[in-house]
Amino acid sequence: MNFLKGTKIYSILTGTCPVCQNESMYEGSNPYKLSKTLKMQERCGHCETKYKIEPSFFYGAMYVSYPVGIAFAVSAFLIGHYILKLNLVATFLLIAGTMIVCLPIILRLSRNIWINFFMHYSKKKNLS
Repeated sequence: MNFLKGTKIYSILTGTCPVCQNESMYEGSNPYKLSKTLKMQERCGHCETKYKIEPSFFYGAMYVSYPVGIAFAVSAFLIGHYILKLNLVATFLLIAGTMIVCLPIILRLSRNIWINFFMHYSKKKNLS
């Protein structure tokens, strides 16, 4: 995925610093370790970017999590109903299961998208 380095998509998908893209923003790399799912570093160890721009900054990620969750649910519906040919009850259960299982990923992805609205990649910070 290094061919995407320098783009917002790289930072969003990998959870790396949106400014230098050299270090993970999260304390733990595994989103399924629930005690550390949303634990973030205070600053980037490489470029010193502060992740929490203001108090309660990541409350805005809640607005992003809704469409991200909808995308996961629609994908589960399309796979269950049209590809696997499940009935509607089984498809509903597949959607519910998908949402529960993917919740840590949705939460992190939403935070990654939210912070990338406000911070931009800098080649200068990447080199220092």
